[in-house]
Amino acid sequence: MKIILSLLLVVGGSVWQRALAEEPPYLLILGDSLSAGFGMDSDQSWVHLLKSRLHDRGYAFRILNSSISGDTTQGGRTRLPRLLDRYQPRIVIIELGANDGLRGINPDITRSNMSSMIADSQSGGAIVLLAGIRLPPNYGAAYIEQFESIYADLARKFNTLLVPFFMDGVVFEPGLLQADGIHPNEKGQPVLLDNVWQVLEPALMDGSAAPTNLAGGKEGE
Repeated sequence: MKIILSLLLVVGGSVWQRALAEEPPYLLILGDSLSAGFGMDSDQSWVHLLKSRLHDRGYAFRILNSSISGDTTQGGRTRLPRLLDRYQPRIVIIELGANDGLRGINPDITRSNMSSMIADSQSGGAIVLLAGIRLPPNYGAAYIEQFESIYADLARKFNTLLVPFFMDGVVFEPGLLQADGIHPNEKGQPVLLDNVWQVLEPALMDGSAAPTNLAGGKEGE
């Protein structure tokens, strides 16, 4: 009986691996409220807009949005290994750190968590894109410098893609934030998409991150 069960597990695992290989690869977004569609319908969020743009441009990805409002880099670090093991994403977008900064978490802890997430993702064969975050000036120059340097430093160290400031063009523009003055509204979501797209698209076009084009062309065409 044990032998039969073992064989079933092996066969079942092989079927699951083949199914993953035959389906379009996953693009995993590991984020917080900025990517979870906080305060709006999910089809208004930048993640949904990304899904539509990828489809329109012929890139066959399945979007897996694992973003949780209020999440920190520690939460992402804890959740990521299971996601990598199950879905084997081709691309991992890490949009975390804002809640670390707003809570005044030691930047060394944030850096360690981010390093772990990047290393785990790359070990699984994924291209990593970091979405950088900046903090309000009231957190003090020393803390802000330690925190904000994390993204550029790790992008260089691990050779990742980098959006220097994910909220660029939104946070200081009138009419693009919700009433809380923190979260982008539906008008700000296309700007967030463009911030990511201008960094992601070259990787798709050169074929390093792109699956087979839906239109039947070469990778990244």
